[in-house]
Amino acid sequence: MQKTLKIPRHVAVIMDGNGRWAKKRLMPRTFGHRAGMNAMIAMARKAKSMGVQYLTVYALSTENFSRPREELEGLFDLIRRYFTKNVKELYAEGAAVRVIGDIAALPPDVQALIEEGVKNSPADARFFVVLALNYGARAEITRAVNWAISRSQQLSEDDVSRLLYTSDMPDPDLIIRTGGELRLSNFLLWQAAYSELYFTDVLFPDFDDAQFERAIEAYSGRDRRFGRV
Repeated sequence: MQKTLKIPRHVAVIMDGNGRWAKKRLMPRTFGHRAGMNAMIAMARKAKSMGVQYLTVYALSTENFSRPREELEGLFDLIRRYFTKNVKELYAEGAAVRVIGDIAALPPDVQALIEEGVKNSPADARFFVVLALNYGARAEITRAVNWAISRSQQLSEDDVSRLLYTSDMPDPDLIIRTGGELRLSNFLLWQAAYSELYFTDVLFPDFDDAQFERAIEAYSGRDRRFGRV
C-alpha cells in the first residue's frame, strides 16, 4: 500500500483529546497525558516507517499555561519521569529530537532534560521528531518582527521564514488534528499557509497506526496546487 501513496515530507499533529480520553475512563487528566505520550512514540515509529522525514507534535502551547497549576505540574512530572526514556527509544529508531518554542518558561530541571535530549540526538539522523513546547505561532511571529524592529530592518516573506523556529525545516505538508475540533489553535500559522488539513474525531490516545495511515491516504488523494491553476 505504501508504494502507491504520496508520502508527505513533514507531518504536524495537534494531539488533542488526552484529557477527554481520561475523563471517559474516570481517570485524572494526567492519565490521559501519559497515554498520549505513548501514542506519540508509536506514531513516530509509524511515520518513520512510512517515509515521513519530519514529525512535529504540538505538546504544550503558550495558552496551556493558563491551565490549573496542578495539571501543569502533572505534565512537568511526566516529562521528568519519562522524557529521557522516550527520547532513547526515538534514538534507537534513528530519530533526532528537536524543540520549537520558548522553553525558558519551563522549570529549570525540565529545561535541562529537554536540552540534553536535543544535544544527544544522532548527528546523522534522517528522521526528526520536533516537539512544540510552550509554543504559540503568534508569539513566534512577534519574536521575528521584534528582532527586525531592533535592527531597523524591513522583512520579506523569506526573511520572516528564516527568523522562525522552523527556519531549517520544510513547511508542513499535512497538519492532523485529533479530538474533533476544527481549528489550528495558534499552531504553525505562518508555516501552514499551504498545508493540507486533516481533522478526526478520534481522541489522540486512540490515534493508532491505522488512523495515521488513513490520514496519509487522505493526503495522498489531494491535488496540491499552491495557489496555481
